[in-house]
Amino acid sequence: MSSAVPSSVPRIAVIQHQDLVPLDRLADAFGDAEVVIVRPDAGEPLPALTDVDGVVVLGGTMSAHDDEVAPWLPGVRAYLRDCVERDVTTLGICLGAQLLAVALGGDVECAPPVGAERGIIELRMRPDAASDPLLGAVVATLGRDVLAPSSHQDAISVLPDDAVWLASSRQYPFQAFRVGAAWGLQFHPEAGEETLAAWQARHGGDVDALQESYRAVADQLSQLTTVIGRSFTELAGARVAG
Repeated sequence: MSSAVPSSVPRIAVIQHQDLVPLDRLADAFGDAEVVIVRPDAGEPLPALTDVDGVVVLGGTMSAHDDEVAPWLPGVRAYLRDCVERDVTTLGICLGAQLLAVALGGDVECAPPVGAERGIIELRMRPDAASDPLLGAVVATLGRDVLAPSSHQDAISVLPDDAVWLASSRQYPFQAFRVGAAWGLQFHPEAGEETLAAWQARHGGDVDALQESYRAVADQLSQLTTVIGRSFTELAGARVAG
């Protein structure tokens, strides 16, 4: 850790697969944490887990099984297994959640018949979410029915054996889960309006309708980002304090 960063501040490594899928609004929600962006797609090595207090794995347009398209994915899956084994505070988002599930013995279905889930969706937090270290604050702040940005075509079809199932949507059941100190979120708490609109345009969707629906609930979406970012930072910071 850099000597310029106080020892009480967590160091969070963010594994980013593409320019198209950035950390976006979570960068501010992580507050004073030291955030290090790592680009395995550009050949950058994943940091030693002894050098970080938290790990975030972002989404991407490839599938969790696309090792030929994205040859760094096996290394990321192995890294996620190590995170769980070493009890490192970890967050996988969309593709990151799918990689986490596969790494721990779950499965992901590519392009299931029910179709893509894009735009602002409604999540139902399951009973275990209320006491969850990461999502408990979401339930306390926003209730059990929570609006969230979404943009995915593949989906987790089987959770790891020891996973705690935390949230679902009408279209896809496995929207959030936890294994140890690692969380997988199929939805996109980090996605701001511009990012979500760019994804919508890329898939040929109605950008104007997406922006209208986003702005109608912007305050709730901002709260979701803030609560998850703050909770994750606190969990990573507890490793520093410990």
